[in-house]
Amino acid sequence: MKAIEQKISLADGREITIETGKLARQADGSVVVRMGNTMILATAVSLKEAKEGIDFLPLSVDYQEKFASAGKIPGGFLKREGKLSDHEVLVSRLVDRAIRPLFPDDYGFETQVNIYLISADADALPDSLAALAASAALTVSDINFNGPISEARVIKVGEDYIINPTPAQIENAELNLIVAASIENIMMVEGEMKEVSEDDMLGALKAAHEAIKDQCKAQLELMEKAGKSEKREFAGFDEDEDLKKLIFDAVYDKFYTVASSGIANKNKRKEGFSEITNEFLDSLPEDHEYDEFKIKRYLKKAQKKAARSAVLDTNKRLDGRDLEEVRPIWSEVNYLPSAHGSAVFTRGETQSLTSVTLGTKLDEQMIDGAMHQGYNKFILHYNFPAFSTGEVRPNRGPGRREVGHGNLAFRALSEVIPPDVDNPYTIRVVSDILESNGSSSMATVCAGSLALMDAGIKIKAPVSGIAMGMISDPETGKYAILSDILGDEDHLGDMDFKVTGTANGITACQMDIKVDGLSYDVLKEALEQANRGRLHILGEMNKTLAAPREDYKPHAPRSITIKIEKEMIGAVIGPGGKIIQEIQKETGSTIIIEEVDNKGVVNVFANDQKSTDAALARIKAIIAVPEVGEVYDGVVKSIMPFGAFIEFMKGKEGLLHISEITWERLESMDGVLEEGEEVKIKLIDVDKKSGKFRLSRKVLLPKPEGYQSRPKGNDRTDNKRKPR
Repeated sequence: MKAIEQKISLADGREITIETGKLARQADGSVVVRMGNTMILATAVSLKEAKEGIDFLPLSVDYQEKFASAGKIPGGFLKREGKLSDHEVLVSRLVDRAIRPLFPDDYGFETQVNIYLISADADALPDSLAALAASAALTVSDINFNGPISEARVIKVGEDYIINPTPAQIENAELNLIVAASIENIMMVEGEMKEVSEDDMLGALKAAHEAIKDQCKAQLELMEKAGKSEKREFAGFDEDEDLKKLIFDAVYDKFYTVASSGIANKNKRKEGFSEITNEFLDSLPEDHEYDEFKIKRYLKKAQKKAARSAVLDTNKRLDGRDLEEVRPIWSEVNYLPSAHGSAVFTRGETQSLTSVTLGTKLDEQMIDGAMHQGYNKFILHYNFPAFSTGEVRPNRGPGRREVGHGNLAFRALSEVIPPDVDNPYTIRVVSDILESNGSSSMATVCAGSLALMDAGIKIKAPVSGIAMGMISDPETGKYAILSDILGDEDHLGDMDFKVTGTANGITACQMDIKVDGLSYDVLKEALEQANRGRLHILGEMNKTLAAPREDYKPHAPRSITIKIEKEMIGAVIGPGGKIIQEIQKETGSTIIIEEVDNKGVVNVFANDQKSTDAALARIKAIIAVPEVGEVYDGVVKSIMPFGAFIEFMKGKEGLLHISEITWERLESMDGVLEEGEEVKIKLIDVDKKSGKFRLSRKVLLPKPEGYQSRPKGNDRTDNKRKPR
């Protein structure tokens, strides 16, 4: 069976191949995208009957990495792929956000896009190819998709921008973005940066867009080769222009009045809009024959248009703010007395209560995926309960939105977390959104930064975040860029652009653009306005806490890391783990030993300084090397006719010969020393062959006047016990 192929050449000579007509032919559209040994199968299916009474696009996108693609067997009891991992959810969201705006507004046909990684290549990352595969599957189908689009990863190393880099190249990158775009417009951006400038980010967007244009053109050529340029007939919603005019004439001006009244409280503003809607519905005769669905749809359209026009006409926001004005901010740290760090951050009607917990290496998050394996020492979780918006819904665990918002905040803060060499802790940040009226992910960034500093984590610099929006009118060319957007402004606006960073530069961003033709000049203006907003928010945060605390909380766990010789690892662990288990039990500490770079790295972790010091003292005693000439406090372990064996360091014993106990001659050991007695001794010699230790007590005592040493050879050492 011969596939239809289309090739795309990258600037560095690598090649991407798209083929169709060979696999999954009963789907409406299917392709296999290949780069190196990475292969992605994408399928698209859309039902031919629309769902009744829905005013949203019923689209689902699922990306899944098959373990067999990397020659692995899944972990867990079932040993099979199951629920999507957070990484897979994030890739699914990237694709969904890129393709969703390109379906018709009134497309009510249930549509599903499945994307499978079927072969993996460590040097050709699949997440930068997933949207290309999804768009190509839609493009070679008869589904009404106004694409194509594609995605590309772009990094900046030095002065160079690299498209779809290898993992090794990413390690040295100052900037790492995933960009989605059509031939004409950028659609979506997400990524992380090392405090870069706005100009660096714009340069990355332009470099990615140039590569994406070639990928979109290749999809159109593939569509022509496959003979799939004809799309299925699509009528969309049946418009009732008379009803639409009736509704707009009745409610538009009233909606405009509420929208331009500057009502700061979300619920009161909502009540104002609801009163107008209910008043109109009550005015209709009981026996009217208008379509209820169309009535609700036109009422929403009238409200949206009125709210947008009010902003463009007055340069005032729904809540009365100026375009750049940030809502009032208050914050507090150390709010939770038992947490290792905590903060409350409130901006307008959006509030995050964030906690920080410090754990050991044993608390690290294990990552077990087809292409991603390892451990995370920094974890961030974002929770969005229903009560935060005054709603009621069951708690079913984190959804895709919570995973996505948490990942954005994670990226924003991970850049300032101390490197592993300076941070012995596993750090978990949890943001619970208690109130929400827009920008809750940015509130998480601000609260997370404050909570980390409250916990004493030496972050590089405080991080703040702001969500930018835009309202535009393509007919007049007027537009307004909005700082710190409300939830309503997100829904009715043309852009949702979240930017986070320190005073030195950007650390993360996430952008969704809902309109065509957004120029780079407007993007630059939005970034510059976001910078001013971020710095204002940082100033407000600094009033609460400007730098990390000098020390951890008194009840926070303590962690100390020391390095020991590789040969001493076994001595600390002991036979069968006996020694290390004994130390942990007696001191209440947790001890973790690893071999790194031919050295033993010992991490001692305990809930208080006293326990940490006790465990550390035990370990240092084991690894300590006795020095000839040093004086030690010893304990008598056993008594022999010829002397006593003294433990002068943990695990180290030497012989205190009867002749070295006192300057006077002793005929026997009877009554001289007792087992368990403490005695101060000096190490006078170490046998080079056997390693045995010779101890003396008498050299620490005053020599009697007229003392004469006895002749050599009189030492009674018969049946000597070997010192340990």
